[in-house]
Amino acid sequence: KYLSEAAKKAINWQSISVDAACSGNPGVMEYQGVDTGTEQRIFHQKFDLGTNNIGEFLALVHALAMFQKTGKEAPIYTDSKIAMGWVAKGKCRTKLARTKRTAKLYAVIQRAEKWLAANTYNNPILKWNTKEWGEIPADFGRK
Repeated sequence: KYLSEAAKKAINWQSISVDAACSGNPGVMEYQGVDTGTEQRIFHQKFDLGTNNIGEFLALVHALAMFQKTGKEAPIYTDSKIAMGWVAKGKCRTKLARTKRTAKLYAVIQRAEKWLAANTYNNPILKWNTKEWGEIPADFGRK
């Protein structure tokens, strides 16, 4: 990937990048976290039915919880302002219907919200500057 010198300096490479993808919205949803510098996958989850925003939210909380366990205060990049807002408020504000198909996903959402309510974190959540830097390293490459 080509990055300008300014972009190379602006990005904190000692970080994790998260992203979600959805086949249809709602549809089969997955999210992942990768090492920003190496693009090596750190975690990945997939659900039968979800939305892109839910995936972005869960990816952020997954990264925060993982870093808390290891004591790492590295930044987390996301390209989703909506997910950043949901994490800041501690609430996944989805309108996705609660059905048998979404029961497992809603259980994970509740666990994430509970984690946010019970924990604090020092990891900065940073907005990935897609316009200047291109796609986030965690992008699934399906556009």
